[in-house]
Amino acid sequence: MNENVPLRMSVCGVILTRNEEGGIADVIRSTKPFVDDIYVVDGHSKDRTREIAAAEGAKVLLDNGKGKGDGIRTAIDKIDSDILVFIDADGSHDPQDIPKMVAPIKNGRADMVVGSRGRGGSDELHGDIQKLLRMIGSDIILIAINYRWNCRLTDSQNGFRAIRTKAARELNLKENITTIEQEMTMKCLKKGYKVDEIPAHEYARKHGQSTIRIGKVWFRYIWSAVKNLF
Repeated sequence: MNENVPLRMSVCGVILTRNEEGGIADVIRSTKPFVDDIYVVDGHSKDRTREIAAAEGAKVLLDNGKGKGDGIRTAIDKIDSDILVFIDADGSHDPQDIPKMVAPIKNGRADMVVGSRGRGGSDELHGDIQKLLRMIGSDIILIAINYRWNCRLTDSQNGFRAIRTKAARELNLKENITTIEQEMTMKCLKKGYKVDEIPAHEYARKHGQSTIRIGKVWFRYIWSAVKNLF
């Protein structure tokens, strides 16, 4: 295979939402130039998120109301594009990174590519105790993953990532919340799929507030890691 000539594979941008009316239009517009199709998978928003998304030309799906992981599984099950690119609705990811993210998949060099904050930096992982604890916990899990599968990843949890749809459907993902991203990484490695990274900067969110509360979910991250490491 000539790695300099990408295969023609369809790319779908998938935006997971819940009450994101303030920024969803901007995210859809900035993503459109880099994908063939856009889906918004909504977690039963109480605001105008779905209405705005449809007006911007996105296809809208409802998840089962169980969390972000449920939304990701809904996308994997129902969208038939060759490559799924997951991007957050808060404006923290740069859609201009999408071509670099999907290129290794199109070239057959990767099955999943993660936008690495370890290589690209983050405006969201520094500045207070909660963020420090979140970063330390993420790094501990990341080190365990690297030693378990003899790899050198720098980010296992960023939601900004691309994956071959066929590979994603083989993973049997179970997590309902944001732990699904590390589950996806570990199950890809466990099945022998190639996981790659590109540098991707995580910007301060432009809209809304983070719903992650480390004090409430830290044990879910640890339990998810233990289950999938062994």
